[in-house]
Amino acid sequence: MTPTSDDPGDLPGPSRVTVHPPSARSGRRVRVDGEILGLAHNVADIAEFLRRAGLEIDPADIAGSPWIDWRGVGPDQWEPEPRP
Repeated sequence: MTPTSDDPGDLPGPSRVTVHPPSARSGRRVRVDGEILGLAHNVADIAEFLRRAGLEIDPADIAGSPWIDWRGVGPDQWEPEPRP
């Protein structure tokens, strides 16, 4: 099933997806409705976690999805910020 709405409440599957900032060792924790699904290293990992949670989404659609909350940085950054 592919999302077709901009409102997370209208979508089948998880209602709230949060992708946290990159961890100190790289990768980003992914939560759905408060449950940790895993540590993603790219958008394909997020797509797989969501598939396991019951929501099929093409990895190409993840970066622009309105129902994914990207914390700290966007979908193009997977490594932690370098320390000064």
